[in-house]
Amino acid sequence: MEPVNVAVIYYSTSGNVHALARAVVEGARKAGAHVRLRKVAETAPAEVVDAHPAWARHHRDTAEVAEAGHGDLEWADAVLFGTPTRFGNPAAQLRQFIDTTGPLWFAGKLADKVYSSFTASNTAHGGQESTLLALGNTFYHWGGVIVPPGYTDPVQFTSGNPYGTSAVVGDAEPGEVSLAAARHQARRVVEVTAALKAGRAA
Repeated sequence: MEPVNVAVIYYSTSGNVHALARAVVEGARKAGAHVRLRKVAETAPAEVVDAHPAWARHHRDTAEVAEAGHGDLEWADAVLFGTPTRFGNPAAQLRQFIDTTGPLWFAGKLADKVYSSFTASNTAHGGQESTLLALGNTFYHWGGVIVPPGYTDPVQFTSGNPYGTSAVVGDAEPGEVSLAAARHQARRVVEVTAALKAGRAA
């Protein structure tokens, strides 16, 4: 059977979600998947981005990362979405991309794929779980198969979020526990997706 195709689609302001996305890519590749790392387009005005040094720096540092398109969703067997929390919801930039996918949904091209998500916030209890659950509402509408990490690896009892990887970052980057949780989540997504592909091919 062909390897699983995984798209990791994310939005990151200052680089924390980007760091989680890279860990997700690592975990998926180690599990044998073909992986595409894609960022969504920045929709904030340039003057707003430039007024925040960390935001502007990260925007420059990731200029080479390709932007997500509908073709990435069609290609993928599984998609992991990453976003910072915004008042308990996904960032507007990620929602903007998701809100363009109506034609794919209407054509049934988003159904039966595996979906999962990850997030970061500045504070503990900063809307992480509600952000991941909000993304789940979209996956339900798409007819997707949602694969959370649950408590399926010892790292989950330390990271503490069964809905998806979440990092509390404050002024620091995601720590090793969060990165390990991201790798595990990706491996689990690949394993479940591979089982689904094998079952459908049988």
